Amino acid sequence: MTDSPDDQHGGDASGSAAREDQVSAAARLAAVRAAITRSAVEEGRDPAEVTLVAVSKTFDAEAIRPLLDAGQRVFGENRVQEAKEKWPALRQDYPDVRLHLIGPLQTNKVREAVALFNAIHSLDRASLARELAKERARRGGDPLPELFIQINTGEETQKAGVVPQSADSFIRECREEHGLEIAGLMCIPPVDEPPSPHFALLAEIAKRNGIKQLSMGMSGDFEQAVMLGATYVRVGSALFGSRAYAV
Repeated sequence: MTDSPDDQHGGDASGSAAREDQVSAAARLAAVRAAITRSAVEEGRDPAEVTLVAVSKTFDAEAIRPLLDAGQRVFGENRVQEAKEKWPALRQDYPDVRLHLIGPLQTNKVREAVALFNAIHSLDRASLARELAKERARRGGDPLPELFIQINTGEETQKAGVVPQSADSFIRECREEHGLEIAGLMCIPPVDEPPSPHFALLAEIAKRNGIKQLSMGMSGDFEQAVMLGATYVRVGSALFGSRAYAV
């Protein structure tokens, strides 16, 4: 059976759209990577020290594939359940993907998160630290995902994270009481304030606690974050475009 002209035209159109998506994804990815490189070089840093986390929350697998095909391999998700729904299938095709949880983690989701993610950026309270330590013991001491403590640098009441004045004691508690290895710190500056002072504060807390990794900077400010020491930048809209949130 031969295709009708309409079928043929539809196939050409869908194929053309897919190619355009791929080209635009590759172009956006190249632009973000170039900006990271420029910012790092300007500060005398090696651009290879900075890992781009493509924030794929709310985007489905078909929106993610063009970036995967363009070579991006580190992605960030906000919710365990959403990641469970789309990433196992994607990882069958792209087994070298590394997945980071960048949103809040409930204690009852720890086991699922540990099984799914390579890094967790939102360790922010003692109860979560205890649950992570229990999960490590349950796994026979197998390593946990890389753990980042979220610091609420703006001390915003509506936002998760450890306030700066409690950061040192919480880091010590995680290490000494719960035996957790802390890979890095993460922050989300207030939207109505310049981000650089918050990035500098996070870097200062990390330095005095012997922590090397800094997760900071998003689409609107990742270049400033790189210049202030970020090792992970979490970029969404600059790669994927605007998100459509359910009302």
